[in-house]
Amino acid sequence: MTGFHTPGGYRLRVEGHLDDHWSASFGHLTLTRENDGTTSLRGPVADQAALHGLLTRVRDLSIVLISVEAIDVTDEIGSKAGGATTRQAEPIHHARVDSGYPAKP
Repeated sequence: MTGFHTPGGYRLRVEGHLDDHWSASFGHLTLTRENDGTTSLRGPVADQAALHGLLTRVRDLSIVLISVEAIDVTDEIGSKAGGATTRQAEPIHHARVDSGYPAKP
């Protein structure tokens, strides 16, 4: 598990399939459209402040957040030098977001 100020990896799962134009809103994160109708945003995050920034961006864009996972991306970060990810990240823990929040008007 990473510390408060230690870089780590995260996977945010959101409702629906996000189009490619959303990539610019999430910078370095990889968007993957899943078979279950959700989209995964995954990649390294500098620290907890950066994670909260991502969560705020999801909220501000009125995207429904389903879950957040801390993932191990240490091997993945090193393998991106060649432009391709060579290893799937392994989940460390999973937090489910309550779907009872009211939608933004």
